[in-house]
Amino acid sequence: MSPAIAFHFNVPASPQAYLCRLLRKASLAGLRSWVLLPQDLLRPLDDALWTFSAEDFIPHAVCGIVPPAQWQRAAVVLSDGAMPEPGSGVSVLVNLLPAVPPGFEGFQRLIEVVPEDDALKAAARQRWRHYTGLGYTIERHDVAQLAQRLQER
Repeated sequence: MSPAIAFHFNVPASPQAYLCRLLRKASLAGLRSWVLLPQDLLRPLDDALWTFSAEDFIPHAVCGIVPPAQWQRAAVVLSDGAMPEPGSGVSVLVNLLPAVPPGFEGFQRLIEVVPEDDALKAAARQRWRHYTGLGYTIERHDVAQLAQRLQER
């Protein structure tokens, strides 16, 4: 399997709201998502997924906190590094960690989320070079430009 790879640049430094919208979109499309993120973002994103919309609920779980049987059914799993088992039915890998995720090739889609932080942008550039060096074509989304265009309307 060869994943479609997209980089979402200039995401706000506190990316919870953006991630909630992104994960809701994937969930509504019937796709299961695995989110790799730093330990300090696990709880804030978990909380945000519970409260970001009065109309929507995205079933989610935190890997390592709840039993595997629970997160194996969730539409979204949050993890600070653990990866899903092959054949687990997870289609979308969302990465907020600085390294190339191991086994990314086994997903239908890889979304690299890059907050507005110079060190994180530098790490993202290295990942970009890694993926293009492997022959992947990368889709680029500048979140700040999109937000500005929406405000101008």
